[in-house]
Amino acid sequence: MKLLNLLLIVSIASSWVLAKEKFFVVERESESLATIYNGVKRTNIEGMHNMNHGVVKFDGKDGYVISRDGFVVKFDPDSEKILAEYKTSKSAIGFVIGANYVAVANYDDKSVDILDRDLKPLEKIQTNSKNVGIKTYENYLIFSQMDNDTISVYKDMNEGKNKPNFKLFKEFKDVGELPFDAMIKDEKYIVGFFTSKHFGVLDLKKMEYKKIDVFLDENRQMVLKVPHFGFWSIGGDKIFVPAVGDNKVMVYDNDFKFVKNIQTQGLPVFTSLSPDKKYLAVTYSGKDFPTIQIIDTTTLEIVHTFNFDGKVLHVRWSENSPQLYVSVNDTNKIAVIHTKEWFLNREIFNVKKPSGIFIYEDGK
Repeated sequence: MKLLNLLLIVSIASSWVLAKEKFFVVERESESLATIYNGVKRTNIEGMHNMNHGVVKFDGKDGYVISRDGFVVKFDPDSEKILAEYKTSKSAIGFVIGANYVAVANYDDKSVDILDRDLKPLEKIQTNSKNVGIKTYENYLIFSQMDNDTISVYKDMNEGKNKPNFKLFKEFKDVGELPFDAMIKDEKYIVGFFTSKHFGVLDLKKMEYKKIDVFLDENRQMVLKVPHFGFWSIGGDKIFVPAVGDNKVMVYDNDFKFVKNIQTQGLPVFTSLSPDKKYLAVTYSGKDFPTIQIIDTTTLEIVHTFNFDGKVLHVRWSENSPQLYVSVNDTNKIAVIHTKEWFLNREIFNVKKPSGIFIYEDGK
């Protein structure tokens, strides 16, 4: 038994060494990012502004951060040096990176900013609405207007060459009440709503929109934390959608035909699919903030439940090793679950009020 335990420890340790992954963790209240390299907390990058809704994205060797108070920050993820920053508005909610631009969806000044890759301003699109769910597809820029129940499609008339020149291509009205987030699946732009009993699917090849009914209880609960539809999970032949205001994860097939509602412990916020698409991790809000549950994507049953000593704000599966990283906000740590044996492997301390966890895939 001792030999088996020793072999297991050596195997786990070897996976840390081989993985050589670099994670960037939003430190929610410190205007900073923590870095975790090869499974160990290494540094803090300061000066990232209000990180209460901080999001990090990478494109090649470029890293970008968007802050809640409307800053976009460009940084080098290898040297961890800040290279540029630009304030688009008083409140920004999402962004996308194109080949020759960065586009930012703003809440406060009700606009979408187009910047070059070094964050120099190129254009501001006024919408008279808070804007969410910003995505790209080919030469299109797509976003939803929360206040106007509208999906806007802009086209780069320069088709990706030189500076972008976005012009309104098409708008879809009355798509649903209060769109709040969206995702892209192939050519499908999928958008969720606060109050409508459907989600929307815009086919960007045909430029056709349809509504997909959701099957939820009549007495939906108060939403304490918005389920980010950017963290819907699509894998294999299934689509997993966190319900708004109900203790369910909804399952659809790839044609958006309803399969099943999976009853969960709490109100789901994030669904995160494992790299092999065999498991789905689900996080919750309210009294179930400290819990994550693991769903088997074949049987559609909950197979594991983990409880922590603080609110869980995010999870991220390792791409290279059998580990699931969990940000435990109240106790300033990242918990690491071993995803073959399904036990709490270890904890990474001194990460200040962690929330979002992001992988730099080009890290060395």
